[in-house]
Amino acid sequence: MNIVLIGVRGSGKSAVGSRLAARLKMRFVDTDDLIESKEGHISDIVKSNGWDYFRRLEKSVIEEISKGNNLIIAPGGGAVLDTDNIKALKRNGFVIWLKADQQTLLRRIQKDQGSSTRRPTLTGKGTLEEIEETISQREPFYEKASETQIDTSKLDVETVVDRILTIFKEKEISNT
Repeated sequence: MNIVLIGVRGSGKSAVGSRLAARLKMRFVDTDDLIESKEGHISDIVKSNGWDYFRRLEKSVIEEISKGNNLIIAPGGGAVLDTDNIKALKRNGFVIWLKADQQTLLRRIQKDQGSSTRRPTLTGKGTLEEIEETISQREPFYEKASETQIDTSKLDVETVVDRILTIFKEKEISNT
């Protein structure tokens, strides 16, 4: 079984996912990183080929990686917009929505220097306006896709990892 971490940019998917993978001795897979290793920066992909092309790449990567087992998977924030992605991730995955308040997301995005150069703007608006619009648009998709949620706003990475481990152990016990 895989653990899938969904959420908007800045919610903690990569930080939590890599730490969780280390604790569980599992492999961490960030789908955006896989795409970039094959195609270059996402901002360049979108600029050259458009969002539709990027979403097709993302769908292909998610379909392939979802066939694996014992992975911690962090799909891009917009992956939930495609129901096929969710079906693929849920086939062998437990989906956890990492969420955070807008000010926390803004602070984390501004702190991550690579985010602005590697990740293109979604709306062309200022960062806070983009966060608000993105959350508003995607929240119902995250809600529908997730089996549980963790608000990471006031939690450090280790605390989020501990909560996920507790949830996952409870899930395993209930499945036996």
